Amino acid sequence: MDRATVVLHGHFYQPPREDPWTGRIRREPGAAPFENWNERIAAECYEPLARAGAFEWLSFDLGPTLARWLEGERPHVHESFVRGDRASRERLGHGNALAQPYHHIILPLASRREKETEVRWGLRDFERRFGRCADGMWLPETAVDMETLDVLAAQGVAFTILAPHQVADVPAGGVVRVRLGGGREIAVFIYDGELSHGVAFGALLDGRDAWFEALRSASGRSEGIVALATDGETFGHHHGGAERTLMRVISRAHESGEVEIGNFAAALGATGDVPYVTLNEATSWSCAHGVERWRAECGCRMAPHVDSQQRWRAPLRSALESLAAGLDAAYAEWAPGRLTDPEEAMERLGEVLGAPSGLEDFIARAAGATLGGERRDEARALLEVARDRAAMFTSCAWFFDDVAGLEARQVLGYAAHALDRLRRIAPERAEALEAAFVVDLAKAPANEAGLRNAAGVYEREYRSGADVPVPADA
Repeated sequence: MDRATVVLHGHFYQPPREDPWTGRIRREPGAAPFENWNERIAAECYEPLARAGAFEWLSFDLGPTLARWLEGERPHVHESFVRGDRASRERLGHGNALAQPYHHIILPLASRREKETEVRWGLRDFERRFGRCADGMWLPETAVDMETLDVLAAQGVAFTILAPHQVADVPAGGVVRVRLGGGREIAVFIYDGELSHGVAFGALLDGRDAWFEALRSASGRSEGIVALATDGETFGHHHGGAERTLMRVISRAHESGEVEIGNFAAALGATGDVPYVTLNEATSWSCAHGVERWRAECGCRMAPHVDSQQRWRAPLRSALESLAAGLDAAYAEWAPGRLTDPEEAMERLGEVLGAPSGLEDFIARAAGATLGGERRDEARALLEVARDRAAMFTSCAWFFDDVAGLEARQVLGYAAHALDRLRRIAPERAEALEAAFVVDLAKAPANEAGLRNAAGVYEREYRSGADVPVPADA
């Protein structure tokens, strides 16, 4: 009997942690003894995997915001990802690397235009890093709807990866297709829920050979693909020593010849007839309520044993959406006099988001050679507004339990920085937008003692000395 090909996939991602004004990460006490979480996770996970050559065998997606940090702070680790993709192309004819939308936003909660922008920016960044077009794309939190899949297919993405509960039926073989509009379709790999859970939560990591034996058993029971998907940070950060277990499993697979390790793109190329399935829309891999974790108090939280509320989630999203609409209107009004083609500039911004050294050349092209110094500075400010506006919706802000937490503070920082840049062009408009934003934030109650609401967080972090508004129903 033919055995299924095994694909081990790691989703590698860290949110943008840099201070928007300095470009440097502030000290994060929770990451002690390291300066910040990126430093700590790099030491526990990314560095050991790079030294072991794991990325030659591990299917992976590398989030652009993490990739940018690695490229600047751990270039040898960044190069290990690139080298691993290159080696897998030589071995299998297709690379291990998948793309990711530029910012880790929940795509079903975004407009089609936002979806298209994030996917386009992610693909551009991937092409710059890996020197090729992406075959597949990982969706943040695997959050999906039909429009998201249609946007992927329209931009040339051949496949994505979902959890078993995200499609109506899971046929044997591990890969399905979804019909889309305009005659388009997209392939979807369904990861094995039991195997993935066993690795993510440690059950298969405890015994020396438990993981390998589970893979051998699963691949022997079926044909096609057996896929395992988990956070890449599982290996060494979430579970100490798991990076060594991963490499031991890969070594056992080679030595025994009983488990063939491949990647998604190569498997898709070797797949025959693939059944069509119905998508379960507005679902994700990390919220039992679909995508409510990122817009409502659905009950999902990190510390259920702690007495806390998440009523802040909906008003935080509403406040940011209102601000985003105002920033979009400002871009539409002022960009035409400062950028040669505002729409094209927005589309192509993804080419340089991860490479700040290329921003000045990009601005020169986007603004035109004849634009004077002051107008060129304003063009730069508008592009920074567009970048910050997108980063405001990074999913981590809603994933955790308090609007005063590190991740929520970060997206508020991007909002503050966008307004700061807009002040350089239209100070009165920026002041009006900020005033309305703070009023909206006052509707998002905080858990942290001494803070009334998200407006208090914003004032403390970004507008020191300002009065904190009290919502009308307080």
